[in-house]
Amino acid sequence: MNKDAWAAFEKARRRFRDAVEETGAALPALIELQERLVAGRGGPAYTVQTPVVYNEALDEVGPQSRIKLILVGDNPGRREQAARRYLVGPSGKIAENFFRDHPELGIDFRENVIILNKTPVHTPRTAELKELRRLLNAASNAAAFNRAMDASQRVMAGLVVEFQKALSAGASREGIVPVWITGYSEMKKGGIFEAYTETLRSLYLEEEALLESLFFYRHFSMNQFTIDLRQKAEKEGGKNTAEILARMGADYRKRILG
Repeated sequence: MNKDAWAAFEKARRRFRDAVEETGAALPALIELQERLVAGRGGPAYTVQTPVVYNEALDEVGPQSRIKLILVGDNPGRREQAARRYLVGPSGKIAENFFRDHPELGIDFRENVIILNKTPVHTPRTAELKELRRLLNAASNAAAFNRAMDASQRVMAGLVVEFQKALSAGASREGIVPVWITGYSEMKKGGIFEAYTETLRSLYLEEEALLESLFFYRHFSMNQFTIDLRQKAEKEGGKNTAEILARMGADYRKRILG
């Protein structure tokens, strides 16, 4: 990264850290409700250590780092809140294996990728964000809590654009660092990530050059991503992996953003 790009990256990183602190301060009842979700889910018991998670892996990025991809997941799960890093559980292993098995993409998952989420708020499973919101709504300050939950998604959508601009500073259209949004089923109207989707759509409609490098895919979890890719490859025989991924990601983008 050149001097200007590095300064922009550092600014985005600080904004991310500040947003996590602000979300935590706006949701004082959060950890108690998250512990309630853990206790009632029937899965492994654990203590919630980090209710709102900043991805500390970003602190290892320096001016000499070669970031080739921004990958966006859903929200921090059990392992992520303990490690204070994103995509370190089973889905992260699948993602890591995917890039290792496709060296033609030229991406080392742990060296060339930065990872964001649609919200930094932890739940054991993403679907439990609905239950967390219901529990917050039962509290005395429900309106303020809802605003804070939505704000966490909006700021994360804004950070996607901010990081992409920083990492692509001075690049031609072909050199813009792409963004992969994984998991889009809850990005619909009325879905868990509606606020994220609305913000993302609004921001990218003003950034035509960046929009062409924004792609949507299924989750890495349960091999949804790789199964989808394999099915598309069978239909489009003869095309290389990068071409198929670009076509897939653009088609899903049109479906989600219109």
